[in-house]
Amino acid sequence: MGNRLTQIATRTGDAGTTGLGNNERVSKHSLRIHALGDVDELNSHIGLLLCERLPDGVRALLVEVQHQLFNLGGELSIPGYELIKPQAVLDLDEALDRHNAALPRLQEFILPAGTRAAAQAHVCRTVARRAERAVVALGEAEPLNDAPRQYLNRLSDLMFVLARVLNRMDGGDDVYWKSERLARSQDAG
Repeated sequence: MGNRLTQIATRTGDAGTTGLGNNERVSKHSLRIHALGDVDELNSHIGLLLCERLPDGVRALLVEVQHQLFNLGGELSIPGYELIKPQAVLDLDEALDRHNAALPRLQEFILPAGTRAAAQAHVCRTVARRAERAVVALGEAEPLNDAPRQYLNRLSDLMFVLARVLNRMDGGDDVYWKSERLARSQDAG
């Protein structure tokens, strides 16, 4: 991997370019930098979620996710490099299965609401989807490994499931969308 930062204010980006891990300079508006920025923002939002009271297992999972997102950013910063391994995607699949098994089946759409921790998990979910779209766009323009895209796809699903877990942490529930179908079924029941 490229040089580690020893100073932050280098002023090398003043002309609108930034350095990749392979020392290549690219526009700060390039698809690669958009993808990197979205992954960095996602990692920051997960850091904010970690400020909340969380079950120990969820906390440990999110800390590992932060490390993997840093790896993902490293992979994006060096064209052709691989840091996200297929096992990282499988680990998210296992976490999804484990946390989803404890939840009731969804009967209706839910709103991104509830507890502050759950709402923050929903923010993480939406930023993960944006990061995934940015990685897909980059992959359509340049060769890219599959694992970063797959990891972000699974992570957004996991954040949805974790939001549901967090809403139930103290006996709460999901916040359901007030759809016409739901209202009719409640009136009929």
